Amino acid sequence: RRAVNRACSSWSSRTRSFKPYTPTSYSSSSYNVYTTTYPLTSTRFYGSKSKNLKESKTKLSKDDENKYKQQKNKYKSTQEKVSLASSEGIAKTFKNRGRGLSPEWVVQDLHKVIHQQRKDRVLFDDCSFSVPQGSKIGIVGPNGAGKSSLLRILSGEDPDYQGEVNGPDPEKRRVGYLPQEPELDPNKTVMEIILEAVAEQREALERFIELNEEDELDEEESEEHEQLEQKLKAWGLRGESLDELTWRINRAIVALRTPDRDRLSSTLSGGEKRRVAMCRTLCAHPDVLLIDEPTNHLDSESVSWLEQFLDEFKGTVLAITHDRYFLENVADCIMEVDRGQVYTFNGNYSAWLKWKQSRLDLESKRDQHRQRQMETELEWISKNPRGGVKKSKSRVKRYEDLVKEHETRQKLPEPGRIVIPAGKRLGDIVLRVHNVSKTSDQGKTLFDDLSFSLEKGVMLGIIGPNGAGKTTLLRIISGETTADEGRVEIGDSVELGYVAQIRSTLREEHTVYEEISEGQEEIKSKDGSSLSMRLFVAAFNFQGEMQQRKVKVLSGGERNRVHLAKMLKKGPNVILLDEPTNDLDVDVLRNLEEALVNFIGSAVIVTHDRWFLDRICTAILAFEEDGEVVFFNGNYSEYREDKERRKPEEDFEQKKFVTIK
Repeated sequence: RRAVNRACSSWSSRTRSFKPYTPTSYSSSSYNVYTTTYPLTSTRFYGSKSKNLKESKTKLSKDDENKYKQQKNKYKSTQEKVSLASSEGIAKTFKNRGRGLSPEWVVQDLHKVIHQQRKDRVLFDDCSFSVPQGSKIGIVGPNGAGKSSLLRILSGEDPDYQGEVNGPDPEKRRVGYLPQEPELDPNKTVMEIILEAVAEQREALERFIELNEEDELDEEESEEHEQLEQKLKAWGLRGESLDELTWRINRAIVALRTPDRDRLSSTLSGGEKRRVAMCRTLCAHPDVLLIDEPTNHLDSESVSWLEQFLDEFKGTVLAITHDRYFLENVADCIMEVDRGQVYTFNGNYSAWLKWKQSRLDLESKRDQHRQRQMETELEWISKNPRGGVKKSKSRVKRYEDLVKEHETRQKLPEPGRIVIPAGKRLGDIVLRVHNVSKTSDQGKTLFDDLSFSLEKGVMLGIIGPNGAGKTTLLRIISGETTADEGRVEIGDSVELGYVAQIRSTLREEHTVYEEISEGQEEIKSKDGSSLSMRLFVAAFNFQGEMQQRKVKVLSGGERNRVHLAKMLKKGPNVILLDEPTNDLDVDVLRNLEEALVNFIGSAVIVTHDRWFLDRICTAILAFEEDGEVVFFNGNYSEYREDKERRKPEEDFEQKKFVTIK
């Protein structure tokens, strides 16, 4: 048992490598420690100098030797189990990412308070943590917990806090920061903004090539050549020609599907601005990347490329994301922001879920223990035995301290469960699209002669590049716009519920409860059951006093949840969702997925969330790059396999590039 405990404790949090000690390798004051309880000689011992060990082995009886071998094999088996259990929980930490021992950030006693209309809220309550160099960290937590604020503090954008935040030396480590709403120069084109990011790299590359072409270099030029070579190596450039830089820029432009490179940034939508800003940030090739919701406004193909890019990225990454495939495949550490604290866990998403459940169970037990202590103290105080006045005063003070601790501690939120009220029973005809065609206002053909049918119980996921016409198709189905040709047939029993991507219809002065309930005290389903409106709102993680917050102070993810709740409370039997996963935290995503799995009806969902598509969708309608629209029976992963068989990936070199002049 002692050796197993030592093996567990020998896992170093700094080097993040598991190094179990064997019985003969652990040394303490020059003594070797053994786990066996069987005598190696006539006298039982647990420690002996190595010399005595060799002498004692010659004196072992045959029975003692067999017992020793059995104990040794038992220890070895236990050690392997410990190693396996540890590696299972921290699988990602064994990846060799070139992580250094020195931390990228060291944060001590971080404290930040935000001012709200009713009362101030503690965002960070004396948090301390560090960020190792070379780590890939996924930041998770409820909407409004402070994830974006944490990135702003680390990037230096927000100086309004207390505590110590020691970050990278700006002269040695370059930090690239991508906020949710990036600012672009309105007078510059898309290409000019992207090329700004590589100006330093281009200048260094041109100078390095120039020095390479010279026959002889003096001492000063040789030193400059060496410094430039180190810079280019840090950027991942060989220094042979400008084609290297051109290839990298075009790779990002094609993968992220940036808008036309000659367009002014002032004409771009919010999603287009984010894609341009991300392209600029990635092309700059910083040493550290801070990214806030990088997968928003990206299609599934672009998200897959970004995941690969970040996985191969040699520097440090901190990304706020709800993309669980990224958290599962790329992240080697999960940082959770929850109720004023920052928790770090070494491992991927699956391992973190198990760890979090254990942590929440432990917190629940502590709360129950504290409650029992309060009841015990209160019972003692009420009795107040004669002659024990002094002792009673101390018990009163103890009770008051427990009450104060209980009141000041942020409560553990109850897990919400989203319930979609039952709607009408669907008939034989749900939704049929007949030969529909649509052209955009700019004259681009979005889809031509499109036909498909949605059956009862089918969850249809719509995927494709931005601007392909996915949202337009939902608007045609919902009746918000009309098709140029063709028609949409909707069954008589269908009651549509539609949540659009643009969510600007909320009344800002209403509270969350007022906006969702719209005067209703309970929800009545078509099957006769009812549900309290307070409980329904709480299922969307609006619990307690959060239901009294004004809509105008909500974050993007919280506003998204309000829209979802308003639509789902009506009890539709066919749901149309346009990017429902944007800005939602992983807890609400899991609740929404569970609700859709149990939903008695059909749904059409436009989303880029691959995890969501795999778990929920039973069919895929794909707008592919060549303009073809494909209907596939199966989830997203099965569709990807089918597409790879049908259309091998196009050679990147054949794509149309820009040239750096």
